[in-house]
Amino acid sequence: MIPPIASKFVAGESPAEALEHVRTLNDRGVAGILNLLGEHYDDPANATADTDAYLQLIDDIAESEIDACISVKPSQIGLDIGAETFEDNLTEIANRGAKRDVFVWVDMEDYTTTDNTLDAYEDLVRRHEGGMGLCLQANLKRTRDDLERLADVPGKVRIVKGAYDEPSEVAYTDKDRVDREYRKLIEYMFESFDDGVAIGSHDPEFVSVARDLHREHGTPYEIQMLMGVRTDAQYELAAEGVDVYQYIPYGNKWFSYFYRRVRERKENALFALRAIVN
Repeated sequence: MIPPIASKFVAGESPAEALEHVRTLNDRGVAGILNLLGEHYDDPANATADTDAYLQLIDDIAESEIDACISVKPSQIGLDIGAETFEDNLTEIANRGAKRDVFVWVDMEDYTTTDNTLDAYEDLVRRHEGGMGLCLQANLKRTRDDLERLADVPGKVRIVKGAYDEPSEVAYTDKDRVDREYRKLIEYMFESFDDGVAIGSHDPEFVSVARDLHREHGTPYEIQMLMGVRTDAQYELAAEGVDVYQYIPYGNKWFSYFYRRVRERKENALFALRAIVN
């Protein structure tokens, strides 16, 4: 059983609990992005098991009346095993999502995975003419080029600041510099993307930036925040008519999820503690 301190951030261990959490969000106008916890598998059996779990989750969403999609980590479905395993499993998930009209997000992990993730995503989203989205990280120095590559590709891009502690050779490590890059990339996306912009941020400054750019350019956009963080703000934005999605982890690997978040950046632990007491 998930302890109370963790249940603020994880929607239970079973798909049924996660789907029920989405129903409560939908009542407040917020949609859900469901993510089965698990990553960095080196055993093909584990990657296959989680791929099958996502296929069933897609069916469950399609057969329910909830507003939800899924988000998949590449290392969870085989990227650490090999690019071919990852591509085969992601293809299965993308095909099922297209068949059942359930949107599929592909998360981005550390910088060493970027090329394989981008290539597999672009191939599938072009093949299906949309119905998928990809996360990119503003702290990586390559991200502007990656956005230009994807500007005319069907599908959505979620832009986040980046949580991985990447080396300075490939990433901006100064917080103020990352914030400046994040703003520039958001501005570029509102100017260049037709299928919409997804802002993955809890920072009120960038929520306001997105609102202002939407008014200026008319580009559709959505705000994505984590379960358990600024929940009241999520409800308030939804009440204002903003498309809001909550990223919802679930599953029995909840301890590893928190441990990894703390290891990545000590600020994450402080942020989680603030969220618990606020």
